[in-house]
Amino acid sequence: MHHGNPTETLARFLKARDWDVQKAYKMLIDCLQWRIQNEIDNILSKPIIPADLYRAVRDSQLVGLSGYSKEGLPVIAIGVGLSTYDKASVNYYVQSHIQMNEYRDRVILPAATQKYGKHISTCLKVLDMTGLKLSALNQIKLLTTISTIDDLNYPEKTETYYIVNAPYIFSACWKAVKPLLQERTKRKIQVLQGCGRDELLKVMDYSFLPHFCRKEGSGSSRNRSNGTIDNCFSLDHSYHQQLYNYIRHQANLIESGRPIKQGSVHVEFPEPDPEDTKIAKTIESEFQRLADQNGICNSLNGLKVNGD
Repeated sequence: MHHGNPTETLARFLKARDWDVQKAYKMLIDCLQWRIQNEIDNILSKPIIPADLYRAVRDSQLVGLSGYSKEGLPVIAIGVGLSTYDKASVNYYVQSHIQMNEYRDRVILPAATQKYGKHISTCLKVLDMTGLKLSALNQIKLLTTISTIDDLNYPEKTETYYIVNAPYIFSACWKAVKPLLQERTKRKIQVLQGCGRDELLKVMDYSFLPHFCRKEGSGSSRNRSNGTIDNCFSLDHSYHQQLYNYIRHQANLIESGRPIKQGSVHVEFPEPDPEDTKIAKTIESEFQRLADQNGICNSLNGLKVNGD
């Protein structure tokens, strides 16, 4: 689990529990038990097959690696607004998310450490809010599950979260949620203007910008690129090709010529932290308020005045 860096791993768990040793110890033990019970060490040998199913997952769970920062940190792009999570079961999306976490920790970060000549254990995340709608409320439960898995089992792996292409609906939710966040978390989140290109160019080269940050103005996370080569969400992108081939190779090593089993990996979903539950409920109520507000506006727009 610590990949040769036990001190750094212990420090992450301590930081996640504000340096309370007893709480950090419990968190670490719970994490180890979760890994053992769900065979997380073997999850990179469980491909999502057939390939068409995996492509459907990739098309509806928009995540990818766009490159590296000037400091050598991996830049992970997430299409929050346009991810629909409606092409497969919840278990496949959770499995895919954990596989990307494990591939990051076992392959991407060690490779970055070797390439840049210094220990690299964290990443940057760029969250694209393009297309965020009130219908996203339907995905709150799944997103809370994924967030809880990260918080409890992969703590302090993200250096900074950059929010880009934020519509009004995000701004309204952010205003309600921000006071609930710990100061440590607040400091990690930066809401950038527009697509955030100018600010992001201070920390990464243009070639490593996520495709949705390369032009000013709003637009589709999926389509604002020159084909699938630039779109790090696509299964055809080099990152996803390498990840999928790695998982299939690990499966072949274990199965020794036997057909690879189909079906999702069923991972036990941990109970969300009370603070995370409070945040999720706040987002839910804010979405509901905006939906009600939107309904009133639509009703008013439909009214006839003096028979017109």
